[in-house]
Amino acid sequence: MFGRPFWINRIEEAWQQAPIAWLSGVRRCGKTTLTESLGPERAIYVNCDLPISEEMVRDPLIFYRSCTKAVVVFDEVHQLGDPSRILKIGADTFPHLKILATGSSTLAASKKFRDTLTGRKRVVHLLPVTWGELPAFGNMPVTKRLFHGGLPPALLADTKPPSFYREWMDSFFARDIHRLFEFRDMNRFNAVFEYLLRQSGGQFLVTKTATAVGVTRPTVESHLRALEITHAITLVRPFFGGGQSEIVKQPKVYGFDTGFVSHARGWDPLRPEDYGALWEHLVLEHLQAHFPDTTIRYWRDKAGREVDFVLAHSRDRVDAIECKWDPRSFDSAALQTFRSYYPNGRNYVVAPSSEPGYTRQFGNLEVRVCTPSELHAEPACFMES
Repeated sequence: MFGRPFWINRIEEAWQQAPIAWLSGVRRCGKTTLTESLGPERAIYVNCDLPISEEMVRDPLIFYRSCTKAVVVFDEVHQLGDPSRILKIGADTFPHLKILATGSSTLAASKKFRDTLTGRKRVVHLLPVTWGELPAFGNMPVTKRLFHGGLPPALLADTKPPSFYREWMDSFFARDIHRLFEFRDMNRFNAVFEYLLRQSGGQFLVTKTATAVGVTRPTVESHLRALEITHAITLVRPFFGGGQSEIVKQPKVYGFDTGFVSHARGWDPLRPEDYGALWEHLVLEHLQAHFPDTTIRYWRDKAGREVDFVLAHSRDRVDAIECKWDPRSFDSAALQTFRSYYPNGRNYVVAPSSEPGYTRQFGNLEVRVCTPSELHAEPACFMES
């Protein structure tokens, strides 16, 4: 078992703010393994996929009174008949207990959650293996992480069999999408999902997507909402401060994992020109992990100049992040234009390297060239949704 201490720390921080930590993340990203790493000496585990789990918690008061350990884990808690009631009673009546509940989506996605436990929970969104975790996974080469993706079973495999990705898609629809959203047409849903994976990193247009897949706009919009809620797709919306030359409408769409993006695009094996696009995805995942309370944007003007990611920490401090597989290919023109609108903030070129970071000067522009590990967040804040 490979440890993931960053995420254990995030769970511990969540418990400092609320009695329930809600651990969400896509199927097979490692939620169950992470909860098991708390150890049987500390936690009681309830596998809610098993029919007996319903009987175990039929009377929540009796169940919680019998708990002799500090932590109670409900894995796949949405499988219970009335999960919000079970969690609410635990949080309100047994404040000495710490509760960890896992699921693929937000609580509000399931009709079973009549109460979304506002004020009683904090959300930790578990991502596939991030850049900073690669040393703990046997110093995994970043090139393998880009090709195989970050789901631990895929990342640790010697080869990349297409069957893993196809089976994951089928299971994702059956166990998450169909159960939560009651979509019935798996082929239509997967057609939309696979199209978005092929477009990953590009701008998202509803009408273009509907035409390409052969479905209606409402179908694309409903499927996209489901994919966002279950963390399979991320929309990165444009940063806009009022300039007339800025594009303000179209978001960019990113698939949740580089292995699935490369699989959908038929990139087997990867070529040198593929690494840059996939590296941008890995940087985004690092930002999502380490800046959980900061909205991630991108910037682009009508002339096509673009900054990959923008983090607005305040009205007067906006960080700009460019992703480069080879930092020598960085052209500062877009960043220079961006800083003419928004002069205050840090500038980064983020690249994979084993060397220490360094600072370069481009005219009056100071740029830090570094790995994602040098991007530090403020103390973690947690979402309520």
